[in-house]
Amino acid sequence: MPNLITLDGDSPSVQYLCQKDKRLAKVIHMVGPISYVPHNEDAYPFLIHEIIEQMLSIKAGQKIYGRLDDLCHGNITPEQIALLSDEQIRSTGTSSAKVNYIRNMTNAIMDGSICLEQMKNLSDKDVIKTLTKIRGIGNWTAKMYLIFVLDRPDVLPVEDGAFLQAYRWVYKTEDCNEKSVYNKCKKWKPYSSIASRFLYRALDAGLTKQEFHLFK
Repeated sequence: MPNLITLDGDSPSVQYLCQKDKRLAKVIHMVGPISYVPHNEDAYPFLIHEIIEQMLSIKAGQKIYGRLDDLCHGNITPEQIALLSDEQIRSTGTSSAKVNYIRNMTNAIMDGSICLEQMKNLSDKDVIKTLTKIRGIGNWTAKMYLIFVLDRPDVLPVEDGAFLQAYRWVYKTEDCNEKSVYNKCKKWKPYSSIASRFLYRALDAGLTKQEFHLFK
């Protein structure tokens, strides 16, 4: 049965973050408790979804992924994808380059080059190293995998546009230089992923549409 995880004021990670960062503490208060289930039981379709969503809006990515899911009869697996022609995959709105990336990921799993089940035994660094060997998988996709599939607690997704949008909002800055973001967020360690989850929820809830006020 999927493991439901809840983060609230009683969570040691949340308490730690609130002590370390008053701006993040305000965001956590605004968002409230969050619950989620890691995607560890559907790791492959998660990766396919992330490949599709690269450089696209969430809405566009979901629409294309939904069409692919329909082609696979609601069961996106390496075996089902292997049965589809390149033209069928392109018909969902997927670019030719991404069709190749999907093939690369699928082939790596089917020929044993990658074993997703073994990923949970690897360090964050080795997970990124292993996944990015596959053409079409970059640091962004690998970090999304670490956060949302393996539920690793200390990943900072500096490559992610949604994260940076929320980061700009809460810190009132346009400086999203990677070094600057790492320096600003180093106080979150060892719970960078937890902090990021609250920023994502703030964005999803539309909170970032209003100016952030620390003491209001």
